[in-house]
Order: sequence, then structure tokens, then C-alpha cells
Amino acid sequence: MTTVWIGVGVAVLAFVFGVAGLFLQRLLPETHSVERARDMIGAIVGLVSLLLALVLGTLTGSAYAFYSTQKSEMEAFAAKAVQLDLALAEFGPETEPARARMKETLQGIRVMVWGDSSGENAAPDLSVVAPVQHLREMDEYVASLDPKTPAQRQFVAAAAGDASAIEQTRLLISMQLASAISWPLVVIVVSWALILFCGFGLLSRINGTSLAALGFGAFAVGSALFLILELSHPFNGIFRMPSGAFDQMLAALNK
Repeated sequence: MTTVWIGVGVAVLAFVFGVAGLFLQRLLPETHSVERARDMIGAIVGLVSLLLALVLGTLTGSAYAFYSTQKSEMEAFAAKAVQLDLALAEFGPETEPARARMKETLQGIRVMVWGDSSGENAAPDLSVVAPVQHLREMDEYVASLDPKTPAQRQFVAAAAGDASAIEQTRLLISMQLASAISWPLVVIVVSWALILFCGFGLLSRINGTSLAALGFGAFAVGSALFLILELSHPFNGIFRMPSGAFDQMLAALNK
């Protein structure tokens, strides 16, 4: 909900600055009237419009790319978990307790991130510290396996590779989420938008049509910022990452 209120706040601020520009042109003295500086104001407004369009578009594209990257990494995590379970199963029945514990851990992650059957879930803890203990235990367990046959040695090597890939992907997800968005850059972009809307107001006449146009423009800027913030947090909010790959992985582990 925080991202919703930030988007609404930016939209309201943009509209207020636009209205302030509409009234400001009526309060300026004759020597500083807009008519005497319309060319300059129009040029600056055009420059800020170009900068805002470029940076805002880039931020939106980067946020979507980040979302897609996190989704791909979660799918890779699920695939490697299935491969690890298969390698341990092929090693022999003595790996059954470890497989059961891994399945229990993954089911806990499913509930934490996407909720249980009732749809309720705790705040996802996707920090780097959270998975370290489980990853260390899996490393130690795979290293402790004592293969007796060439086939078992092959399965141990496969399990070690899969466990390493799971560790790397899980830690990469957490580290990327730690710096998903640059707040100073967001503040600068919002400042440009406020300046731009004030310039729009200076170059327009106050009437219903101008106010409606300002409202639509403010909504566009606010919703763009909302998208950027939402897509930068793929495990929370309205655009939460779908759980399809994780659910298929758990279904495969249950067989």
C-alpha cells in the first residue's frame, strides 16, 4: 500500500504545481509577464519534457527488466531444486530424510512468499542472512555422502552442482532486492515532473479543460512512478510474482 500512496501523492503534487502555475501567470507583474518570456519558458518546458520522458521511460523499462530477471531466477531456482531432489533420490533411499527436510523448507518458503491455502502470509524475509543456515546444511550433507559405485559418484557430483546453483541463485535474488531502486533518482525525476507541470500551467489559461488535462497528466506521472516502485518489489504488492513455477516444483517433489 505504500507504493499506492506514493503514486497518489506524486499525482496530487503534480496537479497542485500545475494549478499553481495557472494562478502564478495572473499574479506576475507586467514586466515579468508570461507573454514577455513565452519563448524561453516554452523552450525550458520542452527540455524538461524530453528529460522526464527519457528518464521516466528508462526507469520503467529497468523496473520491468528487474521484475523479469527475478522471475527467471525464481524459475531457475525451482528447476534446480527438482534436479537436486532427483539426484538425491537416485543416490539411494538413505537420502530420504534430507529430501523430506528440503521439501519442508521449500514449502515454508512458498507459504512465506505467496501465502497458505487461506491466502494469508507473513512478510517475506528475502534477506541474505535468512537462507544461509539451510544452504550450509545442504552443502554439508552433500559433502558427507559416501558414494560406493560409479553411478552414486555421478549423482553426488550432480547434487553438488545443483546445490551450488541453488545457493548462487538464492543469494543473487536477495542481493538484487537489497538495492532494487535508487531513491535519489526517483526524487530528481519527481522534481522534474513538478517543474514541468508548473511550466504547463504558466503557458495555459485557467479553465475546465486545462484543469482536466492537468489531472490526466498528473495521473500518468503518478501511475508511472507506481509501476516503477511495484515492479521493483516483485514479491510484494499488486504485481506479485506468480507462484506457478514454485508450485510445479513442489508438485514434482511430492511424487
